[in-house]
Amino acid sequence: MRLRLDLAYQGTDFAGWSRQPGLRTVQGVLETALATLFRREGVAPRLVVAGRTDAGVHAARQVAHLDVEERALAAVSRPRRGDASSGSAADPAAVLARRVRGILGAQDSDVVVRAARPAPPGFDARFSAIWRRYEYRVADAVGEHDPLQRHRTVWYPRELDVEAMDVAAQTLIGLADFAAFCKPREEATTIRTLQSYRWRRDAEGVLVASLQADAFCHSMVRALVGACLAVGEGRLDVGGPSELLHARQRTSAFKVLPAKGLTLTEVGYPPDEELAARAQQTRARRELHVDGVVG
Repeated sequence: MRLRLDLAYQGTDFAGWSRQPGLRTVQGVLETALATLFRREGVAPRLVVAGRTDAGVHAARQVAHLDVEERALAAVSRPRRGDASSGSAADPAAVLARRVRGILGAQDSDVVVRAARPAPPGFDARFSAIWRRYEYRVADAVGEHDPLQRHRTVWYPRELDVEAMDVAAQTLIGLADFAAFCKPREEATTIRTLQSYRWRRDAEGVLVASLQADAFCHSMVRALVGACLAVGEGRLDVGGPSELLHARQRTSAFKVLPAKGLTLTEVGYPPDEELAARAQQTRARRELHVDGVVG
């Protein structure tokens, strides 16, 4: 059966999501915990994630799935002596989440399984998703530099024009080739639909960017944020990021911002009856046709 996991993690001490030999990653830590839980059943479940975050990026509501035999799940969720909840066996997925939290360190872990539940038919954490939403936090010369928020906020030494940044951000919305804002990867498309991009100041004066897209390519969010910071500082005019977008080439006109200011805040999915069709559609390669030419 397939289980959906809802996850959260502080990315500071992780080398990204994806398992890598010799490096501490979110996937590696979670799959090691799952292997520990299932060791007597002779299985080691693997995770498929909605969005593979880069090194140092955080997640408040990440989504993953795993496939496991019902026999193995029943075995690892069997009631144990001293279990606090007598009804725990009625929900094997919830028991799995609780026991994985215990293996990870329930009181002091930088990755947490928020919940686990049986996935509806056709669900794929990666390919069924219809959008991912991120936030990026910047404390400029006006915003409060709170040391308690330093792991998820970039401190910037100059005051930034949030209104100009917000206008520039909205010129980037839509279906386009975001090659100018993506670190190239072999055989990976840079065509994306940026569904929303806004800037605001929160109650402490910290600049917060909110971005949502069908998917993001490598370093895309941090590059989009860097382009708007260049506008806020006056190094680019409000039309500059849009001009760079249409040029479709990497540039030195802005800096890609550090990973620590970035948090995956939510992943969206269609109604259950549309999950399988969405997964099939997403697996097809994204192509952008402009005047009959593939961009």
